[in-house]
Amino acid sequence: MFFEITSSGLLGIEGIKVTVEIDVSNGLPSFNIVGLPDVAIKESKERVRSSLINKGFGFPPKRITINLSPSNLKKQGTFYDLPIAVGILSYLDVINKENVKNYAFLGELSLDGVIKPINGVLPMALALKEIGIKNIVVPIENAQEISFLEDVNVYSPKDIVELVNFINQDITISPIKFKQEAKEEDCLNMIDIIGQNMAKKACAIAAAGFHNMLLIGPPGSGKSMLAKRLPGIMPSLDDEESLEVSKIYSVAGLLKNSLIKQRPFASPHTSASEASLIGGGSTPRPGAVSLAHKGVLFLDEMPEFNRKVLEALRQPLEDKEVTISRVHGSIKFPASFLLVGAMNPCPCGYYKSNLKACKCTPNQIKQYQSKISGPLLDRIDLFVSVEALKEHELINRKKEVSSKELKDMVLRAFDMMGRRFRNSRTKFNSEMTEEEIDMYCILDEPAKKVLSSAIANLNLTGRSYARLLKVSRTVADMNNSEYIKPEHVSLALQFRPNTSGILL
Repeated sequence: MFFEITSSGLLGIEGIKVTVEIDVSNGLPSFNIVGLPDVAIKESKERVRSSLINKGFGFPPKRITINLSPSNLKKQGTFYDLPIAVGILSYLDVINKENVKNYAFLGELSLDGVIKPINGVLPMALALKEIGIKNIVVPIENAQEISFLEDVNVYSPKDIVELVNFINQDITISPIKFKQEAKEEDCLNMIDIIGQNMAKKACAIAAAGFHNMLLIGPPGSGKSMLAKRLPGIMPSLDDEESLEVSKIYSVAGLLKNSLIKQRPFASPHTSASEASLIGGGSTPRPGAVSLAHKGVLFLDEMPEFNRKVLEALRQPLEDKEVTISRVHGSIKFPASFLLVGAMNPCPCGYYKSNLKACKCTPNQIKQYQSKISGPLLDRIDLFVSVEALKEHELINRKKEVSSKELKDMVLRAFDMMGRRFRNSRTKFNSEMTEEEIDMYCILDEPAKKVLSSAIANLNLTGRSYARLLKVSRTVADMNNSEYIKPEHVSLALQFRPNTSGILL
C-alpha cells in the first residue's frame, strides 16, 4: 500500500518541497529509508517506531520503504520524523487519509511521541507557501517563527496523539497567528566612549558605505567598544533583508521567534576554524560570515587568527557569498558583511603609545603585522588609529557624540545611496562597479589635485585607488554633497596606511 505525505527540506538557506513516499508491503519485516538521507534521518526509524508503540498505536510487522523525493538531493535533519509517522498511521487506518492530503508536516519525534522543535522552519514554510500549501503542522516551539505568513495556517499539536485527533477532526486546534512588530532593540551607545572622535567618525563612514575597517591601538583604548556599537548607528534591516537574514538564523537554529530587524553582529573567537568562520561541515551549515550577513563581522585580535582562516575571507569579501562544494552538489550561503578587525600595533601592544614604552624591534613589529596578508589588507578601506586616552581626557570629560548623531549622518548617506542605486543591484558605495565609480565619483578640480598627490606618495594599487574613491564618495554623501571635494578626499586619506611598511 502506497502513501504520499507532503513535507519540505533545505538546500542552503532555501526551502524545497519534499514528498515522503511510504510503501508498506508483505515480506520479512524491515524498515528502509532511501533518497539520500543523512545519519539523522536514518535514525528516525527508531524514533518513529518507539513513539508510535509508546503512544499505543502499534507498528506494522511489514516491509516498509520510505523514499524522500526528489531522490537526487541530499536530505538532512530530523524534520521527516513527523511525516514518516503520519504515513505509517495512514496505513494503520488510525488517521484520516483524505484529510492528511490537506497538510504539510515538519517535526522531530521524541521516543514518547512528543513533537520536538527543529531548525530551518522559516525557509521551508516559505517554500511550501510558494507552491500553494496553506496548512502546515510544525512543533509548537517553531510556530511563532512562521505564524506571521499570510495565507498560511500554522498548527502545533503537542504530540502525535493530539495530531491524530486533530486530523481526524475529533478536536479543534486554532491556527497560530502572531503579528510581527518592528520594535527597536536596545543597542550600546557611542556616547559611552570617551574621546576617540576620529575613530567614531571612521565608524560612521564604515557603517554608511559598508567599508571594511581595521582598528589599531594599544590594549584598553576602546577598539572592541567601538566595534560593538556599530550596529547601533546602522539603519534597521528593510523587509527583504530582514527575511533573508532571518532565514539564515532559522537554518542555524538561532532565530528567536520573530524576524530579525537589527543588523547582526558576529564575533568569532580567535580559535575559530575555517568551517566555523566560512561555513561547512559534513552537513553544510552557515558560518560566522553568513551570520553577519547585512551586518558586522568583528575579528578581535585579528593577527591571532590562523592565517589560513583569515585568507579564506578573501573570496566572500569579493563575491558576497560562500560556495560550499560537496559530492552531491554545491550550496551557497549569502555573506555580504562589513568586516571590522581589531589589533594591537605590535606584539607587546604599546608601539607609539603614551602608556608604556614599546620593547619591540621594528622587525618584530613588521613580522607581527604581516600575519595579516597584503591581499587581505588591500580589501580594507579604513585603517583607524585608536590611541590611548590622555590624562586630561579622562579627568575633564567632555560631552561625547551619541549614536543617534552618528546614525543621522549614516541615514543621510543611505538616503543618497538609495536614490543613486535605485535601478542597480548595487546597494552600498563599497560595492560600486568600475562603471559606477566613473559615473558617480565626480571630483572637482581641487579634489583631483589632492588625489593626484596621494597616488604619487602612497603608491596606491588599482584596488586601493578605487577604494579611496568609494570612501570619498561616502564622506561626500554624509555631507549631502553631489561632488567629491578636497575635504572629502583628505578625510578618506587619513584612514590610509603610510608607506613605511608599518600600519601606523
